Amino acid sequence: MVTAPPTVPPGLPGLDPAWSRHLTVADATGTKHEWHLLDNGVPEPVGTLLCVHGNPTWSYLWRRLLAAAPPGWRVIAPDQLGMGFSERLTGPRPLAQRIADLGDLTAALGVTGPVVTVGHDWGGVISLGWALQHRDQLRGVVLGNTAVAMPEGDLGPALIRLAHAPGVRAAVTVGTPVFVGATTALSRPPLPAAVRDAFAAPYGSPARRRSVGDFVADIPFSPDHPSRSAQEQVAEGIRDLDVPALLMWGPRDPVFGERYLADLRERLPQAQLHRFEGASHLMPEDAPQYADAIAQWVTDLDAPAQPAAPAEPPTGHLWSALTARADDDSPAAVEVAGATVSWAQLHRRVERLAAGLADAGVRPGHRVALLVEPSADLTACVYAVWRAGGVIVVADKGLGLAGMRRALRSAGVDAVIGSAQGLAAARVMRLPGLRITTGRGLGAQHTLAGLEARGATAAAPPVAAADADCAVLFTSGATGPAKGVVYTHRQALAQLELVRSTYRLTPEDRLVAAFAPFAILGPALGVGSAVPDVDVTAPASLTAAKLADAAAAVGGTVVFASPAALRRVAATATGLTGEQRTALGRVRLLMSAGAPVPLRLLTELRAVLPAAEAHTPYGMTEALPVTDVTAEEIAAAGPGDGVCVGRPLAGVEVRVSPLTPLGVADGPLTADPGTTGEVCVRGPHVKDRYDALWITERASSRDAGWHRTGDVGHLDDAGRLWVEGRLPHVVTTAAGVVTPVGVEQRVEALDAVSAAAVVGVGPAGAQVVVAVVVPATGGPRRLGLAGPELADAVRAAAGADVAAVLVTRRLPVDVRHQSKVDRRAVAGQAARLLAGARR
Repeated sequence: MVTAPPTVPPGLPGLDPAWSRHLTVADATGTKHEWHLLDNGVPEPVGTLLCVHGNPTWSYLWRRLLAAAPPGWRVIAPDQLGMGFSERLTGPRPLAQRIADLGDLTAALGVTGPVVTVGHDWGGVISLGWALQHRDQLRGVVLGNTAVAMPEGDLGPALIRLAHAPGVRAAVTVGTPVFVGATTALSRPPLPAAVRDAFAAPYGSPARRRSVGDFVADIPFSPDHPSRSAQEQVAEGIRDLDVPALLMWGPRDPVFGERYLADLRERLPQAQLHRFEGASHLMPEDAPQYADAIAQWVTDLDAPAQPAAPAEPPTGHLWSALTARADDDSPAAVEVAGATVSWAQLHRRVERLAAGLADAGVRPGHRVALLVEPSADLTACVYAVWRAGGVIVVADKGLGLAGMRRALRSAGVDAVIGSAQGLAAARVMRLPGLRITTGRGLGAQHTLAGLEARGATAAAPPVAAADADCAVLFTSGATGPAKGVVYTHRQALAQLELVRSTYRLTPEDRLVAAFAPFAILGPALGVGSAVPDVDVTAPASLTAAKLADAAAAVGGTVVFASPAALRRVAATATGLTGEQRTALGRVRLLMSAGAPVPLRLLTELRAVLPAAEAHTPYGMTEALPVTDVTAEEIAAAGPGDGVCVGRPLAGVEVRVSPLTPLGVADGPLTADPGTTGEVCVRGPHVKDRYDALWITERASSRDAGWHRTGDVGHLDDAGRLWVEGRLPHVVTTAAGVVTPVGVEQRVEALDAVSAAAVVGVGPAGAQVVVAVVVPATGGPRRLGLAGPELADAVRAAAGADVAAVLVTRRLPVDVRHQSKVDRRAVAGQAARLLAGARR
């Protein structure tokens, strides 16, 4: 005897009662079952989203997707039999039967396709089972945190195995509501109590939780489990699915960890992926934006494909300069505190390491994390990985261990090359894959020396295709979690050529790079290079003496350093010896990027680098360089609303997307002078895509061929770009938008101010402008209100209606450049202080 289902209680947050309905459906045996489902009821739909929940949730999980349904699409979200508000069962329902049940339901509902299945948790494998049995109706598949198989050597999720134990299962899944409550407790941030109550509403008694326990019991951990065959058929069957796929993942899931995501990506290689950093197992709850993303993805399925621009085959490879100088004994890389490596030595080492890597199992497309300090070893490893067809994965240790772990795990690395310290960090971060050490390292399968010896007799690996990936580089994380940026060989070569031609680099030049990633490109540019003896996580540790020593060691003619590093160089120049001044006097070109470089600093540096032409290229991890400007050009441009970063370089196009009054960049791209909007860039060296961030990539490239940078600025009558800040930092007042950089520059021109941050406080569209300044005489340890005299001076200089002036000792900045102010953090601090002041 079945137990009749109760009705859905009224008032559940976000649930439209009109979606709720019951339907009686007969299964293959003729037995009738009463289903509950949510259905937006679109008549004559253009397609159907079939959403399948897992255990112990119910169709309520998909309420946001019903609300965000693409135009013309029907959304059906059933409660599986025994679950939610469908009828209760008298016995277990194995996997094969549940797949068949879902087919019976869609037939009764008249679903004919096209269908996009959406599955989460145990609903993932059931939805995929339906997909395999209804290929003629299938248009695509979407999966949240789920698994279809246990990877080789895996015993299954530990938490589920614990709940699977017979004695435990009866108590925690049926006898008590522990399992139900624990599932919603996994969410980050914690769910509101009303939402947790809504998820628990169908499971108020042991009788109503019976299928919760049966679901757990049906997980086929053992080879002889009754559902094992059906599960394996689904797991292997999806390898042949030729429809688009989208994976949406919460990386903090203690149930389905990274190994299950990697398994799904291997089985569905066509799948696009978006990782919601910070989200846990209940991804649809932790990342509400998932619903709009699925709606956009479904809409895009039928959008006409944008034709790819014809591309000329690139000349050469990233290691071509090494090959060309294979017999050159002049220095290619100099370790200021160590050895000098010639071009011939570097070429020979790269060729042998590449062959050794390939012989050890590094295949084309494999991702190799580099946890090696700036050194000749790091340089050799970068080019050897490229020569072997691999993809280097680079994340600054300035992100901190947690940030690096998040970044490197998101990249899905196949191997790690590291020093002893680097491999120890890889162990702590639980990175997968082959282990290779530069010397000694716990758990390493290979050493660089061993791979070189192995490569001396191994076959040379094939050369990677021009459009194959070559690098995943992570952003600084200054405006949110660090993003992985993917470059192909073609794009990297285009970047090298742009840098080489813009700055007229020749084999006679020598590069001194206080920013290690730039130093890595020295050999590819055909110039010898050195990295000063500095802490890469502390740019301000660079002194004038250290810069001079590096220049002397390599015969430096070109210097690249961040603004924070150059400020320290200017401040410590008085201690230079005559020889050090001579070494710096040979530098012909100074480049600084990563943040705005004040003209005052460039002027001060003339005393340190008297022969150097100072350039400040503008760009970002996704596209560098974009524009360029000299110190003389900055002076000629004069003050303006923002930072003048110069004109676009040869082959690079820049446009802006105008801002709405709410600070949204939604207008058509334009080059009209004086129009403030999001800066958009097009060129052959712009990144290929964001890695594992489909939503971010879709937003940044929604104008075909263009990259939306997230910076805000305008073009002037002379075609120069002025950067006014970051899009998330635009202040939206009742009178219109206010961009922060121009206001900050005018305030910082005051003798009484050494630094300033301009932020918005209040609701969007009604924000007020708040200026937070660091007084030249030093500020208080804690944020506070400025005195009347300073406040009046700031308001007079700002050129905007400033509601409050606050003072502090220092502003929070990013780790990589120590120059980008975290305005979001400043805004939060200011809002809290002002709220307290009002009370």
